[in-house]
Amino acid sequence: MAASLRPSCRSGARMINLLLGRDLRRGALVSTVGGCRFLHKTAELLGTPAVKILMPALSPTMEEGNIVKWLKQEGETVNVGDALCEIETDKAVVTMESSDDGILAKIMKEEGSKNVRLGTLIGLLVEEGQDWKQVEIPSDTADVPSLSPQAVAAPSTAIVSPVPKKSEHQPGRLQDALKLLDQRQKGKSIEARPVVLSLPSQPAGVPLAPPLASLPCPTAPPVSVPGQFASKGAFTEVPASNVRRVIAKRLTESKTTIPHAYAAADCDLGAVLKLRQELAKDNIKVSVNDFVIKATAATLKQMPDVNVTWDGEGPRQLQSVDISIAVATDRGLITPIIKDAAAKGVQEIATSAKALAKKARDGKLLPEEYQGGSFSISNLGMFGISSFIAVINPPQACILAVGRTRMELGIVVDDEGNEKLQQHQLMTVTLSSDGRMVDDELASKFLESLKSNLENPTRLAL
Repeated sequence: MAASLRPSCRSGARMINLLLGRDLRRGALVSTVGGCRFLHKTAELLGTPAVKILMPALSPTMEEGNIVKWLKQEGETVNVGDALCEIETDKAVVTMESSDDGILAKIMKEEGSKNVRLGTLIGLLVEEGQDWKQVEIPSDTADVPSLSPQAVAAPSTAIVSPVPKKSEHQPGRLQDALKLLDQRQKGKSIEARPVVLSLPSQPAGVPLAPPLASLPCPTAPPVSVPGQFASKGAFTEVPASNVRRVIAKRLTESKTTIPHAYAAADCDLGAVLKLRQELAKDNIKVSVNDFVIKATAATLKQMPDVNVTWDGEGPRQLQSVDISIAVATDRGLITPIIKDAAAKGVQEIATSAKALAKKARDGKLLPEEYQGGSFSISNLGMFGISSFIAVINPPQACILAVGRTRMELGIVVDDEGNEKLQQHQLMTVTLSSDGRMVDDELASKFLESLKSNLENPTRLAL
């Protein structure tokens, strides 16, 4: 016997329900799809259907989470946007909000549940007015073995319920259902309406199953998608200049293809500061950064194994020491080059650095003035930064990050072996090196030599 159906789906549903039949001999409902018959227990169809609440992806790298606290209890009314529970991700504790209205019928993962995988069922929601105490517990409540945030963020919800036996009204309804399914597969929206099913009258003496009222279709609740903005208009797109696009490309290339290693050292600049004062008396103006450039160039001359670049297959040792200095401009960071810096004096380096920095800010650098280089220096001391780590400028092997000069008290031993407190002008330098060319031992020796050169600036004239 065939049952009549008005094909539709409740609000928010993403499945198509078709005709159901009844097998009187078995006392069960039978459905048919393509000539195949499926048996359903009547109680399963008559239980209170529910919307699944799944463990969402609340951070781009989240693979599992901990249920810290449920903010709603079973039987409580829940509205869209209400806080459901607190979830501890790999980044922080985040409040999960409801994406649907209804009643929280069942908490599947209690407070304190640890390492709950993405996509795991953590709760059930039913529509208001339904008997939440009689909610049907899905049979597939086990944890999902492994789901990526992207997989959970885009669940598949194309489900087709069984088709009844043939009847005179079936072909038209079947065509409608197939048309709706085709629209769903093409990404078109499907109108959401409630499902109404009716069963035909039964012969005398045959038990009649309870009437099938509205059978809402359970939906897969939306989950947090990493990187999405809360609403349109919440941000302003800033067009990237060509310079910034190149910078972005090179930084990404550097961090994804170069094995960065880091080492830091504190240098005592007392002798450098004293020498600057003496030079200033003769109207020779040089900065601390000029001494850093000179000391770095001298150290590279002493240690040619660090003055290398990567040519794609191995290191290439350079004959000239060409220091790239990072200069901030309105269009982004650019690194003009002081050529053959090891052969220049501190005063000549100071003159070249000022001229190149001005040309960089005015946008007048020639390609040969910023392309190439064997070693980079980035100094943020003038901004009050104590220390930082810089990203290598490929194909160079190293970049030196220079912090501000700071006053610290330290214990020193005089010529007679007595200990006393003395003020020191310290500066932290951090070396980022390409592990393929400069290993930890070589990097340590480089910093040791650089520290010695900075703390004894008179050697730089030799």
